[in-house]
Amino acid sequence: MKTATVKSKPAAGNTSPPAVDHGQRRQRIVDELLAEIVQGKLRAGERLRIQTLANRFGVSQSPIREALVTLEGIGIVDIEANRGAIVRKISLAEVREISQVRLALECAAVKRACGRADHSRLQSLIESFEKMASRQISERDLKSNSARLQKAIQSARELDSEFHDLIAAWSGNRFLERELSRLKLLFRAFRDNAWGQTHSAREVTRITEEAREHLEIAQAILSGNSREAARTMSRHIRNGVKYWAHGLPE
Repeated sequence: MKTATVKSKPAAGNTSPPAVDHGQRRQRIVDELLAEIVQGKLRAGERLRIQTLANRFGVSQSPIREALVTLEGIGIVDIEANRGAIVRKISLAEVREISQVRLALECAAVKRACGRADHSRLQSLIESFEKMASRQISERDLKSNSARLQKAIQSARELDSEFHDLIAAWSGNRFLERELSRLKLLFRAFRDNAWGQTHSAREVTRITEEAREHLEIAQAILSGNSREAARTMSRHIRNGVKYWAHGLPE
């Protein structure tokens, strides 16, 4: 005699796991692999095998394949059919070329953001940039890699990401925002790697320099001066590349 299997009904209010779970897993894989490539832990020419990565991250092969496609889209790996991918050599010349594209997109976005930006949000950011620009990091903090220094770096990272994301959104152009979103994966990995190598007074100075640059951009947007906004954004992007390019893997 067969026993009937009774399927339990979902409790009231219960819903299936959100669809974003898969996307979050894929993004975590992209972020970790990208960081390891930029840091030189995964070297140029090294093969990334799908099943090996699936075992490492505890996922199926699907999010691994999607992550590798994302990395291929920003020029970090070359995909080989049914074999995974190979890490590409990141040359300074390539980074400069990609930076030129990013500069053009960021300047276009910030010009469009003038007149579209949320002024109350901008004012809040301006206050944060002013505080960051006036922050002092002592030699003792630097030498000891203090919690104060790490907090300053984390705050700078978060403000940078938030500000550029808002500018892209305020542009009102979905295609422009999407392209900037694709490129930000690469440039934020470079940025975070450079911040992680902060061991000199010159490098720490970049924290306050960047805050001043962000402040100038935000003030230009607030005043609706699109020409000044593009000019200050251009200088900001160029200065950023000069700073973190030294952290490229050899």
